[in-house]
This record gives sequence, structure tokens and C-alpha cells, in this order.
Amino acid sequence: MTREERESLIEQYASGCDEVMAALKGFPERDLVAHPIQGKWSAREIVHHLADSESASAQRLRKLLAEEYPVLQPYDQELYAVLLRYNTRDSAPALEMFRAARATTLQLLRVMSDEDWKRTGWHPEHGVYSATRWLQIYAAHAHNHAQQIRRLREALAK
Repeated sequence: MTREERESLIEQYASGCDEVMAALKGFPERDLVAHPIQGKWSAREIVHHLADSESASAQRLRKLLAEEYPVLQPYDQELYAVLLRYNTRDSAPALEMFRAARATTLQLLRVMSDEDWKRTGWHPEHGVYSATRWLQIYAAHAHNHAQQIRRLREALAK
């Protein structure tokens, strides 16, 4: 990956929280828990997922930077949604957790050296996992979920 490609992904990552906030703007509170699309999460569940995913991904990046060939733990996001009662909890603290985790991780992304980007570890579901691969995944993650929130809003409007 070139430095320019990496910088573009970092900027995409940087805009992810704003994208989610824009998708949620004006979303009726009563509809946050609705499941208008069968088999898909509600907007509230998406926000809680983003908070948990962002905190887990932030830890993964830190392990990649600070440990020699760390093992990066996966988690079952569907199980988290159910057992952590995503749809019954207020999503405002989760949204703040997502924002804060992303902001502190962005600080790291902006100071990483070329050598840092080459650091690797092991992810049981993905195999060898580098800081560059991490960025490729998480640069688009929030944007993808913002689009899901927009599709929920459209489905609710029908």
C-alpha cells in the first residue's frame, strides 16, 4: 500500500464517526429499536456494536504496535448483541464510547511510522493480521454501518 493510499484510508477512518452521527440525525427515538429489515440489527443495536467493535479494534491496533506478534482475540458480535442487551440499553453512552475510541486511535494512526504499519500478529479468524490490514477493515466499518442506518430509516418510512 502506498503512503497516499494509507492517508486516504486514514481520512476515511477519521470521517466515520461524523458519518454515523449524520445517519442518526433526526432518527426518531421510538424507531431506534425497530427491526424493519428482517434479520438485520436495529439502529440502537448498530450503535452498541460500533462501540464494542471500536473498543476491540482499538485494543487490537495497540497490541499490534506494542507487542511482538500478538494474538488478537475475536468475539461473536451476534452473541454480544443479544447477551449484552443492545436493544434495551440507551445508546448515547455507546455513541460517546465509539467517538472517543475512534478519536484516540486516530491520534495513533497519524503518528505511526512505516515500520509500524508492517507490524503483524495472529487473528484466529483471519490468520496473519497486519496494522495495514486493520486499517483496510476499519476505515470503511463505520461508513458501512451508517449506510445500514440509512437503509433502516428508508424501510421505516415505507
